[in-house]
Amino acid sequence: MRGSVEEESEDRGDRKEKGFDRRIAELGIRIKDADQWKVRDDVFDEVTLLALYRLVHKKHLTTLGGPISTGKEGNVFYGEKDGKPLAIKIYLIRTANFRAMTEYIDGDPRFSHVRRSRKEIIFAWTRKEFSNLKRARKAGVPVPEPYSFDRNILLMEFLGEGQAPFPQIREVELPDPGATYREIVGYIEALFSRARLVHGDLSEYNVLFGDRPVLIDMGQAVTLDHPRALQFLVRDIANINRFFSDKCEVMGEREIFQRIAGERLAGP
Repeated sequence: MRGSVEEESEDRGDRKEKGFDRRIAELGIRIKDADQWKVRDDVFDEVTLLALYRLVHKKHLTTLGGPISTGKEGNVFYGEKDGKPLAIKIYLIRTANFRAMTEYIDGDPRFSHVRRSRKEIIFAWTRKEFSNLKRARKAGVPVPEPYSFDRNILLMEFLGEGQAPFPQIREVELPDPGATYREIVGYIEALFSRARLVHGDLSEYNVLFGDRPVLIDMGQAVTLDHPRALQFLVRDIANINRFFSDKCEVMGEREIFQRIAGERLAGP
């Protein structure tokens, strides 16, 4: 009996998988390394499939590859445009914590018109990350180049070798931790002074390392007129100092803050 139940469940899974493959093929998207696919139903709902179709129709995307990273808020997949690699970031409409997202959207004048529905918040978050990446790159901060977006999907530069992404900085034996630390502090300063942004969630989990550190996950970054911008800046500095404190000599958090933001110190 148990065997028949398991076989029936497996058969339903196979049918669902084939149905997904057929729908993706109907959109004109080639699937690469289909055996890597584990996450489907919670990612590719009707809204996401429509966004994929629009991106394909505009010739921004031709190939969908396997997952690079997965999480509760969103998943990142490998993709290609005419053979050129790119990263496909899909924010999950069903499971993303849109209430936490509002903490970073509320107070941002760029998104003051956004309605407070789950779908609209996530669409705004996608636009926000695209905009933040453009501002950061213009300021000379190493971040992925954003290519295009639609609804809850962001297409951007793939950072890695082959189809393997660069590791997070926490996974790397740094050749010169002190130099890397100073470089990242410089990124925080450039974001603040030139891009007029604060990352807002900077840690060893959203810095990749290839031949140099690169900041990722810029969706929550806020402009300097956000009411909590300085509070987020203090937290970013503290997180980076915590990570590097046992690897190299770090500067005082207050010293870094004053260097970046002058005398507008948040809190005692």
